[in-house]
Amino acid sequence: MNNSRTLATSRRVLWQLAHDKRTIAMLLLVPCLLLLLLYWVFDADPKSFDSIGASLLGIFPLVTMFLVTSIATLRERTSGTLERLLSMPMAKTDLIIGYAVAFSLIATVQAALATGLAVWALDIDIEGSAWLLLLMALLCAVLGTALGLFVSAFAASEFQAVQFLPAVLFPQLLLCGLFAPRDSMQPVLEAISNVLPMSYAVDGMNEVLRHPDITGNVVRDVIVIAGCALLVLGLGSATLRRRTT
Repeated sequence: MNNSRTLATSRRVLWQLAHDKRTIAMLLLVPCLLLLLLYWVFDADPKSFDSIGASLLGIFPLVTMFLVTSIATLRERTSGTLERLLSMPMAKTDLIIGYAVAFSLIATVQAALATGLAVWALDIDIEGSAWLLLLMALLCAVLGTALGLFVSAFAASEFQAVQFLPAVLFPQLLLCGLFAPRDSMQPVLEAISNVLPMSYAVDGMNEVLRHPDITGNVVRDVIVIAGCALLVLGLGSATLRRRTT
C-alpha cells in the first residue's frame, strides 16, 4: 500500500463529490430529514421513536452510502477511469482504500449530523454514550460504502446499480429485528438474520439505547460490522482488473 497514491485517490473522489451538490444534499440532509419526519410521526409515542429512531440511525447511513457509492463507483468503471488508473503503477489496494477513505469521511459527517440531531435536537432517550451511538452509525455507513464498492462490479448501468438496493438491503431490513424481534421469527429466518450485518447494526444501536455501559453484545456487534466491512472491501478489491472488456 502506498499512502500518497491512496490519499491522491481520496482527494480526487472528494473533489468530484464536492462539485455534485445534489449528491451532497442527499448524503447529508436526507437522513436528518427522515429522522425529523419519523419524530413527527411518533409525536404521540416518544418511546416508540426512541427505539425505532436509534435503529434507523444505523440503517439510514448504510442505505444512503450504499446507493451513492455504488453509483459513483460504477461511473468510474464505465467511463474508463478505473482502467486508466489501474494501467498506472498503482496497487488495487491503494485504489479501493482511497475510495473507502473518501466515502468514509463523508459518512463521518453524515453520521455526526444525524446522531447530533437525534440526541440533542429530538431528545432521543439513550442510556449509553452518544459517542458510542455515533461510532455505531459510522461503522454502518462504512459498511454501506464497502457494499456499494463491491456491487458496482456487477452492474452495467446506474439503473442496475439501483436495482441492487432491494436485492441486497431490503431482505436485511425485513430480517434485522426492526419490525419484529428476531427470536420470534421462524427458525429459518432467524438463522438467516444471524448472518446479516444489518441485524448486528440494529442490535448494537438498541444495546446503546438501553444500557449505560459498554456490554459484551456491543463489542460483538462492533467487531462483526467492522469485520464485514473489511471483508467486503477485500472482495471489492478482487473485482478490480488491470484490463476491462
